[in-house]
This record gives sequence, structure tokens and C-alpha cells, in this order.
Amino acid sequence: MSKPAIYPVVPYRDVSGAIAFLCEALGFAPHLLVEDSAGRVQHAELALHDGGIVMPIASDDPAPMWLIVRVTDLDAHYAVARAAGARVLHEPRPTGYGGRDYTVLDPAGHHWTISTYDPYAPRA
Repeated sequence: MSKPAIYPVVPYRDVSGAIAFLCEALGFAPHLLVEDSAGRVQHAELALHDGGIVMPIASDDPAPMWLIVRVTDLDAHYAVARAAGARVLHEPRPTGYGGRDYTVLDPAGHHWTISTYDPYAPRA
């Protein structure tokens, strides 16, 4: 992967409003927008230079911190995490937008989603 392998996840109640602010004020550019059937943005990924940010809709009980780590071999990574005693929140599964992922909880309560999805990979 040519882009960073770790992406911060920053939930927003108003994803569309956050996109407008981040693009206008800070220079981000939309990379991926996932809308519901009414056309409301439910999930976004924005790019800035060599980095990016993942923006889901905020839940009522967000994790203290949530990070996404992009890997090439999810199953091997999962085996190591499991052997090390990681607390798995969900097993490897298809993401629904390309790739697969699993999530673990670290000792401080932070969520780590390990994923094969690369938002910067060329699309067919």
C-alpha cells in the first residue's frame, strides 16, 4: 500500500456537515461516500495528501478511540491476534464494500479494526 496503513476513525452525528467543513476549511477531498436509500451520507472517507480519515455516523456509545489498520493477509494477522489473547469483538467477515475485516478491543477499551480494504487501491 502506498498510503498510511493506519487510519483514524472519527464519528460524526452530521457526516455531511463534517465533510463540508473538513473539505472547505482543512483541504480534505471526498474519496468514498456511502449513502442510505434517502441519499443521506452514512459513512465517508476523505483524503488529505498521503493520509485519510474514516467518518461513520456517531453512535450513542462510541469507543474511546477507534483505528483501522490495513493489512494484506487478514487471516494470518487474525491468527496472531487470537493466539496473543486479543478480545475479539467480531470475527473476520466481508465488509460489504470490498475486503474483509475483524475488530478487537485493546486493554484500554480502544477498538482496532483490522482490514484488507484499501480505499486508495485503483477501482476496476
